[in-house]
Amino acid sequence: MENYNQTLTDFLLLGLFPPSRIGLFLFILIVFIFLMALFGNLSMIILIIVDPHLHTPMYFLLSQLSLMDLNYISTIVPKMVSGYLFGNKSISLIGCEVQSFFFLTLAVAEALLLTSMAYDRYVAICFPLHYPIRMSKKLCVLMITGSWTIGSINSCAHTVYAFHIPYCHTRAINHFFCDVPAMLTLACMDTWVYEYTVFVSTTLLIVFPFIGIACSYGQVLLAICRMQSTEGRKKAYSTCSTHLTVVTFYYAPFAYTYLRPRSLRTPIEDKALAVLYTILTPMLNPIIYSLRNKEVIGALRRLIQKISFVKM
Repeated sequence: MENYNQTLTDFLLLGLFPPSRIGLFLFILIVFIFLMALFGNLSMIILIIVDPHLHTPMYFLLSQLSLMDLNYISTIVPKMVSGYLFGNKSISLIGCEVQSFFFLTLAVAEALLLTSMAYDRYVAICFPLHYPIRMSKKLCVLMITGSWTIGSINSCAHTVYAFHIPYCHTRAINHFFCDVPAMLTLACMDTWVYEYTVFVSTTLLIVFPFIGIACSYGQVLLAICRMQSTEGRKKAYSTCSTHLTVVTFYYAPFAYTYLRPRSLRTPIEDKALAVLYTILTPMLNPIIYSLRNKEVIGALRRLIQKISFVKM
């Protein structure tokens, strides 16, 4: 009992930026990516809301993805930026709990939403005549609600348990946000049972959905090969390749991080991988979906024309 106390105090986030010119460069780059993510995701949400041509299940799900990405990056970056600017790297216990809760909620919710989007493309390409029935508004709402609910329940369970673990006097988290696995290295007790639950939940909520996505796209690729129309084949391939790019960017680093045992992980590697799924992915998603999607580009042109017409 002399090595630790059970009353948690503020934690210290060591952060991502080293005290050098490289750190300053990384800081400017992260701020730029953050602003790009805010602009891109907000633009995507507004575009889908105002353009009637995008009022379809696919774009309804895409608007939710943008909303999640918007919250996702806003949960991480502002605290990291303020810590660097003002030199205050400490974060209160409640602040750390809140950040951890929202991060875990959004991480799982986005993984499940991407699975729903894969099912949407599977039905649209493999069963086009049944699409309006299988992908009804009610089902879309259930998919989105289910993603948020499961993410919240999983997050609540992990957050409550993690913040009831006794931690040692050293409360310096070698990360740029309150990542639970990084916090476990500070625990003054054996955490193998909890690490096992992290492995199980990652398998159930990340790996299994990814396998489902892979299987659905296997069927989609077979359906694309059987298409007679060259134009239809190109459109289907473009849509699916876009979604697969997003899925790969998100799932791969996330699963690789959380499925490995603590003995095989290093803080530098964990932080580098975390940058991919917490900062880069929210910025890349709207870019990928807009640049490789003719319907989104068309909607953007129509919106610009409306704005120009109103100004005239």
